[in-house]
Amino acid sequence: MSQYISLNMSSFDEYRSLIGAAYEAKQNSYSPYSKFAVGAAVLCEDETIFTGCNIENASYGLTNCAERVAIQSAVATGHQTFQAIAIVGDSKGPCMPCGACRQVLVEFKVPLIILEQSETELVVYELAELLPQSFSADNL
Repeated sequence: MSQYISLNMSSFDEYRSLIGAAYEAKQNSYSPYSKFAVGAAVLCEDETIFTGCNIENASYGLTNCAERVAIQSAVATGHQTFQAIAIVGDSKGPCMPCGACRQVLVEFKVPLIILEQSETELVVYELAELLPQSFSADNL
């Protein structure tokens, strides 16, 4: 089950810092259709942080989720190894990543997913908890 897991970051405040970066990204959300803004911040192996927000499209299938935007931004600049991702949204309680985003998290082996339960409580999931028995390059 989900738990508070230690990253290479040393304290709750550092988790909050990654959540804060996700909140900053959320402010740039383009979500005129759903009115549901989401922000994400991915922590690379070298401690670099990339952010993303959801970007909707009138042709709904072309919408991009915040998690994928953050990871794709990192990959576009040469980063492919990650420590964690933080995700925030307009939901009450944790903003869970969708199935497509979970599959992208598997592709890039993002080990920890940090979600905000409340201002004083964070929930951390291991990737295998969110997409057990996932399909990956190992299956090819």
